This record gives sequence, structure tokens and C-alpha cells, in this order.
Amino acid sequence: MNQFAILHRPMSEDAHGIDSRRVVIRLRAARADLKRCTLFFGDRACRQTPVLFTAATMEIVAQDNRFDYFEVTLKDAYLRLCYYFVLDDGAQQIYYYGDFFDVKLVDDRSEYFQLPYNRPEDIAAPPEWAQDAVIYNIFPDSFASGKDEISLRPCVQDWNGLDIHGKLGGTIRGITQNVEYLKKLGVTAIYINPIFVAGEYHKYDLLDYFHVDPCFGTDEEFRELVEIYHKNGLRVLIDGVFNHCGWKFFAFEDVVQNGENSRYKDWFYRLTFPIVRPEDWDTYPNYECFGYERMMPKMNTSNKEVIQYFCDVAQHWIREYDIDGWRLDVASEVDDGFWRAFCRSVKDIKGDALVIGEVWESAQHWLEGDMFDSSMNYDFRKHCRRFFGEQSIDAYEFDGRVTNMRMRYRQNMLYAQLNLLDSHDVSRFLSLCDKDVGRFRLAVLFQMTFQGMPSIFYGDEQGLFGVSEEEYRHPMIWDGNQVLFTFYQRAIALRKEEIALRRGTYRTISAEADSYLYAFYREWQGERILVALNMGDTSCTMPHQDTGMNVLWCERYTDGILQPKGFVILK
Repeated sequence: MNQFAILHRPMSEDAHGIDSRRVVIRLRAARADLKRCTLFFGDRACRQTPVLFTAATMEIVAQDNRFDYFEVTLKDAYLRLCYYFVLDDGAQQIYYYGDFFDVKLVDDRSEYFQLPYNRPEDIAAPPEWAQDAVIYNIFPDSFASGKDEISLRPCVQDWNGLDIHGKLGGTIRGITQNVEYLKKLGVTAIYINPIFVAGEYHKYDLLDYFHVDPCFGTDEEFRELVEIYHKNGLRVLIDGVFNHCGWKFFAFEDVVQNGENSRYKDWFYRLTFPIVRPEDWDTYPNYECFGYERMMPKMNTSNKEVIQYFCDVAQHWIREYDIDGWRLDVASEVDDGFWRAFCRSVKDIKGDALVIGEVWESAQHWLEGDMFDSSMNYDFRKHCRRFFGEQSIDAYEFDGRVTNMRMRYRQNMLYAQLNLLDSHDVSRFLSLCDKDVGRFRLAVLFQMTFQGMPSIFYGDEQGLFGVSEEEYRHPMIWDGNQVLFTFYQRAIALRKEEIALRRGTYRTISAEADSYLYAFYREWQGERILVALNMGDTSCTMPHQDTGMNVLWCERYTDGILQPKGFVILK
């Protein structure tokens, strides 16, 4: 038995409540090492000694290249749990408890693994609507200035004596006037990149957090946008930039002017007086920034005044405009205490508001229920890039990476992950597919049938492509690829029609080495859907399928044979 591979961490994704009546327990072991894994659980407050234990057989629910993942869901078990595992590899049987292996049990309950109390307040539980969401990400400068159009006209506006810039002419009113387009596409929510007053067209160099940028429109036009989208059944999320501000933000301006005498000097990091704002790009500023971007000084988010200021911002846009959530920029570089306070302030005003953190790496740390409901799942994009885009990994490697990504999160959080193929910060996924629409469509289909919230970057459905910043923030094409738009429509509609694709469990059924056929089940309350994708250049035979399954949708599929770049969805 490979004891080095075995892992269980209490009070983590390996042991957590998913509601007040159910607890998930997981254990990792070397792939194909254990024949059986049995959980024994009891009441840690049991009045008898030794504790009375109940056995529960654990099943392998996922595999990656190195590990098997065993899991069991306990229903109506004790609120207080102590537990241990019996591991059997066919040659030996050992006990695993309290991080140690042994050939016998002790009768001291304190030495077992513990879940002290399954408190509802501690359960990581994103808003329920997130499981059913399909998000459309709008970069406002690039999207629309009117119905089905973008003006391409640069904008310069005055804001308290400062020049405010736009580049392509997109406006709040333009987003509002295209609500029917998004309804036709089928999305259920929009996430808009920053709309607040800022100097540059991207609006990440903030000057005023309480007003809409004049290049985009007015506060009242944004209020109208939210009202109209809500009337049409779509939710609205906006971008919060709290890691840094613009270098003409009032507090930083005060520090520049008054130096060490400024009452705002503690609002910022690593200041060296006198503060000098470099005129040229190459000079490193003498204050901490986002990266080394001199126009974006970093906020000291552990400062109590800064915390209160931004919590007021969070509540203002919910209370005054009824937004449905926040996407949080550079979330991994802001301190945890700030995010806990921010999340509480949001939930106090609107309990089902969604809080999404921009985290490019593994987001386990932030997804325990006290900071974010979700994160931007850039790992999803990375793995899809290797399999669908570059074609540099086979189905076996792709599934291993996807499994590792799935098993790192608590079950509830997995269904709220924001699964993106591209964004305003990275190359368009169609470009990563060398503009091969067949590969791109398979990636989109996988996105729409996987666990989590699909996120569509504006224009992907019209065939936008590009590698450089100017290209992937290209103005929206309103009369682009109708065939691709229709494909998106149908994929979204299928996801909305089939609850198993939104809320069901996930189980891989075909992912072999040197093969490019990838197939999996989604299951929900006895209902099973099979999805199979052939990324290869040769035809392949479908894996075993349940008798009596009917085709929901297919392309390049006939009588159990999938042609290259073909797919089939069965129920």
C-alpha cells in the first residue's frame, strides 16, 4: 500500500457540509492501489466508550494521472462527527485516523479525525441561482453605443478638471439597447468590466467609485440598465477594483500634495516621500502599484478607513442600483480580512448577491465560504487550451487535469466556478484554436456541459479572434458569424433545458492515453446524460452507453461512430 499517496484533510474540501443534513467525506489514494476504502463514523459526543461507529462504503468518484479519489455523502448523520478509514489493498488492511496509520484502533475518540459541528453558518453556499447561470462578460468600451452598433468614436470628457478617455465609443445605453440580443442568445446574467469614473478606456485606473464614467453615460442610465435587464430576467454584476486606484484618485492626490502630512498616507503601501509620479513608462515609481503600473497605486486594504470606504462602495451599488453581485479585480493580492468584511457588507444588503474573485491560480484558499462565492476559473481555460486549442495533450492527460481541478474545491463551490475560455486579459480562444471553428465549437460544448457557470466573453459567439490586447478587445461585430451564434444558442438552450447539465454529478467514462475521445456522464436524481467529444483526426467508436439513450444533439455522429471533431449528447 502506497501510504505516501494517501491524504485526507479535515475541515476542508475533503470533509465539509453541503447543507445542514449532508456531509461529504473524501480520501485520496494512489491510482489503482486500494481495493476498498471504508469510512467509519460516529457521534463525537457519544455517551458510550468506545464510540458506536457506522460503516459507509466509499466509491471512486474521480481519477487523475496519479490518484483515485474516494467519496461518500453522509445523509442525516450526526452533527458532530469523529471518524476513521479502513484501507484495504488486497494484501493488507490498515486503519487511518488522526493523520496516522495503524494496525489497531485506539478507544480515545480525540485521536480520530473530527468534524466538530456541521454548523449552517460555516457551510460554503453560493447563491442557488449561480448553478443555473450562463454569464455574458461585457467590456463596455468595446461592446455597443446603440442597438446592434458600436460607433468607434474616441471620447474625451471632463471630470473635475481631469480628462477622461474612451476609445471605441461603447456606452451604458448601448448595453441596455441590446438586451434583446442577449435574451435571444440565452444568457441569464451579464458581468460588466469597470464602469466607474477612470482616466483610461479600460477603466481600471479609478478616480471615483460612486459614479458612472462620463464616457459611458450617467448614473441614471445605469439605473435604467439594471431595471430593464431585471425585467427581462437577466442579472447584472459589475467589476470592483479595490486592490489599487488611479494616480489622480482624491486620496492619492492628497498624499502627492501633502506628503507625510496627508491624512491619507496610510491608505497606500510602501510610500517614499516625496511621492513622484513618473512621467515615463520605464521609471519605477517610489510607491507600491498594481504590478509596476505607475498610474495604479496599490491600496492598503488592511487600513480600517479603506475597508469602510470600499464596504460603503459595495453597499451603495447594491442599495441604490440593485446590482446582483461583484467581480473583484486582482483578488489574490488583497488581504483576507478585507475580503471577509467586504463579503459581509454585500450579503448584509443582498443575501443572494454573487461575489466572484479574480484568481488565476488555484482558488481553494478563498472559497471556504467566508470570502468569495466563486472565482474566475482560469485553470479551466488552461486545460481547454492544451486539449482543444494546442492539441498538445491527449484525453487521458486532459481528464487528469480536469479531475485535479474539480477535486480541489468543496462541492457547493464547484457549481459556482466561473468557467471562461477567454477574457479582456487574454487571447481569444478562437485564436488559440488557430481559427479552427471545429475545435472551438467542441471547447464551447464542453464549457456548456461542464460543472460551473459558463462565461462568454462578448463577441465569442460572433467569431471574434485576436492575440494582442488591441485585437482581443476588438469592437463588437454585430453581423458576424450567424452559424456560430446559432451553435451558442443551442448549447445554452440545452444546458437550460437539462438540469443534469447544470446541477448533476460528473463522472468520466472515456479518457484513454493516446486517444482524443473524451466522454463523461452528468447525473441528477436518476437522470443521466452522456457527452462525448472526438478531438482526434480519425473516427472512433463510442464508449459503452446505456441501452435506450436517445440523441439530444449531435454532429458528425452516425450509428455509434464519431467522426473527427464530432460530438454527441445522449439521454
